[in-house]
Amino acid sequence: MRLSFGFGTGVQEVEVPEKNLLGVLHANEVKTELTGEAEVRRALSEPIGAPRLGEIVKPGEKIALVTSDITRPMPTWKVLPAVLDELYAAGCDRGDITLVFALGSHRRHTDEERRHLAGERAWGEIACVDSDPGDCVHLGTTKAGTPVDITRVVAEADRRICLGNIEYHYFAGYSGGAKAIMPGVSTRGAIQANHSMMVKPEAKAGTLETNPLRMDIEEAGRLCGIDFIVNVVLDEHKEVLRCVAGDPVEAHRAGCAFLDTLYLKELPRAADIVLVSQGGAPKDLNLYQTQKALDNARHAVNPGGVIVLIGSCKEGLGERVFEEWMTKSESPRAMIERIGRDFQLGGHKAAAIAMTLEKAEVWLVSDMEPDFVRSIFLTPRASVQEALDLAFAKLGPEATVLAMPYGGSTLPRVAQ
Repeated sequence: MRLSFGFGTGVQEVEVPEKNLLGVLHANEVKTELTGEAEVRRALSEPIGAPRLGEIVKPGEKIALVTSDITRPMPTWKVLPAVLDELYAAGCDRGDITLVFALGSHRRHTDEERRHLAGERAWGEIACVDSDPGDCVHLGTTKAGTPVDITRVVAEADRRICLGNIEYHYFAGYSGGAKAIMPGVSTRGAIQANHSMMVKPEAKAGTLETNPLRMDIEEAGRLCGIDFIVNVVLDEHKEVLRCVAGDPVEAHRAGCAFLDTLYLKELPRAADIVLVSQGGAPKDLNLYQTQKALDNARHAVNPGGVIVLIGSCKEGLGERVFEEWMTKSESPRAMIERIGRDFQLGGHKAAAIAMTLEKAEVWLVSDMEPDFVRSIFLTPRASVQEALDLAFAKLGPEATVLAMPYGGSTLPRVAQ
């Protein structure tokens, strides 16, 4: 069977013998009546666990709309028109509404990027600003010791409305919900305190109530105060397939349950070889972003197997701390030991790669130089076809293969 994987703006193709192929993980078929902006308006009219947004806000209140930055696929420009209409209908003034892009630990946007994310209408009607980790208000400390330090424009607002998309997150369980607050508009120190829990066994994709890191995020959200969320689930083409609105926990859980019907893939057994891609640009711009697909693939590979990670990574590693950990560490084990005693943002993704390397070999098909790839403990391969052929040579002609063309989205769960 001939398979295609997104690779930058192009594709990588490979011929996989059908007798070896356990499956190709795509989204499940789910029937939806509405999509796009119409679905957002439906969700706003049918909030979960909360009154309608127009019944919560009052004229004269300062309102912070918190949304994702440019590293996330959240189509803010598609969601905002319906939200703004609801606020205006309740008597809110344009001058009292601020759209805040939650940077977390990421770089600031250019004006052009903010304009693109907000959309022309919002850009012309309301203030659109980046969060500022250098100007925060301390609102308390979680039971786990995470300081709740929130960017001032959000902390001092009368109402906080969090926008976002829900997808699997490799240690927060799922994105969305209170994650717009923590880590979205928090300080680097607060984020490090929260994310240091990633080494705990239950801090993994697809887990919520037993996930200590997600519970800490939601406690931070309660200390800050979230009045309403509007979260979307996207299909493989990044179109709005489902929207949930309302209570920051109850509505978020409903969105996560829908995501599971779409992207959770139950497997009877693990595979010897996993072929996995982020789906191409922009999600495989660097290894820092491509790592997400690798982490999902880890759940589907047999110990001692091979993961073929397919991603252009034309901009290299993609983050300063991540690069330092990947290039300066003596071994993958050293990275795992280091994250346990010295949690650093950026280093956490290096440690996640190291944890995968303790289970299976990782062969990388990318635009990076082969010698450099070897220096960061991965095995370079020129093409997916070459990688598969060599994996069969290593593991035998009967080795099983699983394909994950959108590895960052689909979460495999192997039967116990």
